[in-house]
Amino acid sequence: MSQRYVVCLKHGTKYDAEYVNVLKKMTQRNLTTPHEFVCFTEDPRGIDAGITILPLPTIPLKGWWFKTLLFNPNLQIQGTILFIDLDVIIFKNIDKLFEYKPGEFCVCRDFNRCFQPEWKKINSSVVRWVTGQHPQLYNNFVKDPHTTSKRFHGDQDWLFDQVKKHYQFWPDEWIQSYKWEMRGNPKLVRQKSGQKNFTAPGEPKIKQDTAVAVFHGDPNPRECVDPWCQTHWK
Repeated sequence: MSQRYVVCLKHGTKYDAEYVNVLKKMTQRNLTTPHEFVCFTEDPRGIDAGITILPLPTIPLKGWWFKTLLFNPNLQIQGTILFIDLDVIIFKNIDKLFEYKPGEFCVCRDFNRCFQPEWKKINSSVVRWVTGQHPQLYNNFVKDPHTTSKRFHGDQDWLFDQVKKHYQFWPDEWIQSYKWEMRGNPKLVRQKSGQKNFTAPGEPKIKQDTAVAVFHGDPNPRECVDPWCQTHWK
């Protein structure tokens, strides 16, 4: 069995070290599979001991584009990688994310599935691959990262373009949009901070097999007014 890693990425100031530390704690509570927790970052200040920190290249990219560099066949870590975005809440056992379709490149079906049931594009909040799998994701990007980042809206559009149909979707129920699926797309209001939040607290509807809630856009889990988030994001 190859080495297994849970990997996150922190770049810039959008998410501070607390997001990395909380993700590690949520993983510890909900993953029994032996693994190493790794954070790729240019700024390790405040990150807890026990988290392996690896450097990001010093090249001018937006935060999400650094995710593309993790597909480097010569990455510092070699094995099965489970990448998880920082803006999630893990609240149930996620062993199945390592056990499901071993050796396959697994991604979320984009959350626009809520509005278009046949939607087949990729969301990159939770991705699993083996180091060196789909090397074109890295090799084609580093040829001209500036042009690629201008041509594509974000890393998940690049993934969709490059992997073609050579991927597997996680079962939709396993990883859900907190805002659109678990809270049913409630109204948002702009806060003094400039971010949006729910107009009123509420309780999410949780399906039996859901283990991960994804907070794409606003609100982030730390700022979310819902008591459920405050209970589980820790």
